[in-house]
Formats: sequence, C-alpha cells, structure tokens
Amino acid sequence: MALYLGVMSGTSLDGLDIALIEQTTRTRLIATRFQEMPAKLKQDLLALCSSGRDELKRAAIAENQWATLAAETVDQLLIEQQLAPQSIRAIGSHGQTIRHEPHLGFTIQIGNPALLAELTGITVVGDFRRRDVAAGGHGAPLVPAFHESIFGNSQRVRAILNIGGFSNLSILYPGNPTHGFDCGPGNVLMDAWIQRHKCLAYDRNGDWATTGIVDEDLLTLMLNEEFFKTQGPKSTGRELFNLAWLDRLLAERKDLQPADVQATLLELTARSIAESLIATQLNVEELLVCGGGAHNAALMRRLQVLAPTCEVKSTDSEGVPADWVEAMAFAWLAHCCLEGIPANRPAVTGARGSRILGAIYPG
Repeated sequence: MALYLGVMSGTSLDGLDIALIEQTTRTRLIATRFQEMPAKLKQDLLALCSSGRDELKRAAIAENQWATLAAETVDQLLIEQQLAPQSIRAIGSHGQTIRHEPHLGFTIQIGNPALLAELTGITVVGDFRRRDVAAGGHGAPLVPAFHESIFGNSQRVRAILNIGGFSNLSILYPGNPTHGFDCGPGNVLMDAWIQRHKCLAYDRNGDWATTGIVDEDLLTLMLNEEFFKTQGPKSTGRELFNLAWLDRLLAERKDLQPADVQATLLELTARSIAESLIATQLNVEELLVCGGGAHNAALMRRLQVLAPTCEVKSTDSEGVPADWVEAMAFAWLAHCCLEGIPANRPAVTGARGSRILGAIYPG
C-alpha cells in the first residue's frame, strides 16, 4: 500500500485542495482537506498572471507563501488522519499557474516544491507540465491520463469534463488512445463578472445567470475568438480569457444589463463545451462532470439540452467526488513519476511522445 497526497490550486484561486489517496492497482480516495486562499495571497497571485513591476521578487515571495500554506494544510490533514509524514510516499504538487503560453515554449507554475519538501519532511514531486512543453506539447491538460485510469474501464464512450476556471474534456473511447483538450472558459469569466457586479465569489447554481437573457450577438462575438476555431491539441488560460477580453467585446454594447452578460457567459461555457463534443465526431454516451462547475445547476441543465444524446451527470455518480478529481490526479501523477510511468498523452497535449512528468524533491 502506498499513500500519496495531491495538492492543487486552480485558476479560480479560491483555495488549496488536498487529497490523500491509496495507490495500488486502483486509486482510492481516503481523505481530503480544503484551505481557503488568504485574500492578500490571492490578490498577489492574480497580479502575477499579467506583466508588472518587480515580477521576479513578487513571484518568489508569493510562491514561498503558497508552499507554507500548503505545508500547514498537509500537516493538519495528517494530524486528522493520525498519520506520520513518513507514511506518505510523496506529495504531488501542481503549484499555482501564473503564466501559460506554450506557443512561446513555456508554462509557469509556482509553489516552491523544495520548500514544501523541507517544511513537511515528505518527498515532493512538482513541475509536472514543463517536460511535456519541452517535448513540443502544451503541458495541458494533464488530467486525461488520470481520467483514463479511473473512468476508462467502461464499454461506453465517455467524456470526462472538468469545469474549473477553464473547461477541458477527456474522451475515453474503448480500444482507442485517450483524446482531450481545453474547451475554453469554464467559471473564470462568470466568477469575475459576478465579483465585479455583486461582490460575490461565484454565481451559486447559476441563479443570477438564470435571471438574464442570452444575447446572441455578444455570444457570436465571443465564439469568433480564434481559439474556438482551432482543433486540439490546444490549451488556454487567463492570458486570453479575462475581464479585459470581455470588456473589449462589450465596448459597443453598453445597453446590456449585467445579468444578461452573465447569462451569455454561462451560455459561452456550455456552448463551447457542447461544440467541442460535437467536433470529436464520436457518439459520446456519458458526460461525467467534475470541478466546481458540476455544482452549477443551470450550467448542468444547459449542457444536457445541448448534448441530448449523452447522459450528463457528476463524477459523484461513479463514486469519485467531483470536487476532488484534480487533487487526486496530482497525487496519482506523483506515483507515476516515482514509478517511471509516462503520464502525458501525446494525442492530448501534442507532445512528440510519451514522457515521465515531474521533478523530484526528496523529503
């Protein structure tokens, strides 16, 4: 029996997700812990997603704070589970993405895995994405290999949809290589818009969006973005889809009510996912949804309408909690690294071949 911890903070920056798994021939979730991101650290990390003054110093300080927060949360989880650090084989730490520009040959996740190893006394595997980028890939999405591992034993054609800040699909077709790609914005624009207008972190259940009316002209402008016209492998991030992008599209539409914009943003997320499914030209029978978007009831309903031939449901229905799939994935990726198992999927990322992902920092 080998125990691993996965540490994940996504583009929403709401906090750290930590999952404890047991890895044998199967992956079993044992325990979880969520740590809210301190407001100042969240602000600092968001600021690092675009160019600014004294970036190197600010990034170094922020990643030390991130690693310290992660170490404290790991310690709390181990105390709760009455486990010693020595009982954990490794921590798989994703870190926090602050730039993702694979077309320029780089992706940056900060989180100081050396400090995390020092503070916890546990071996840390980090820096998962750069080896794939070095091999000509996008370094994202990386979770399709894990989706294949835990959801790929069905005889049905399945798509696993992660809706975090951005959305990505894994297509699991029995007897064929796993395929996957980013679809576009998930929650990132909806969250930013409601934060601006309602001072709320997110639109619970899509309730605000349901009070608005989708503006088809605005939606058409959004979907004209070049990203949506390209086939995978592809990935995206805050470098493209952000409030500045939205504001440019709204510059000539000052007549729109904020709720209508929110409704249109929800439709953008749903439509870009549905059109990505259609573009695969595969008869997907099940769409299993994980990530924060799985809790957006209005979005889930809209996905079912737009993808009527497949059953849309949460990964909870398969015994894998929707909120913890990504953290589990990075625990599993740590296992793959230590065992020498390639964990990228070239058909997903566009890399020249399979690669062992991650850098090891002994505890």
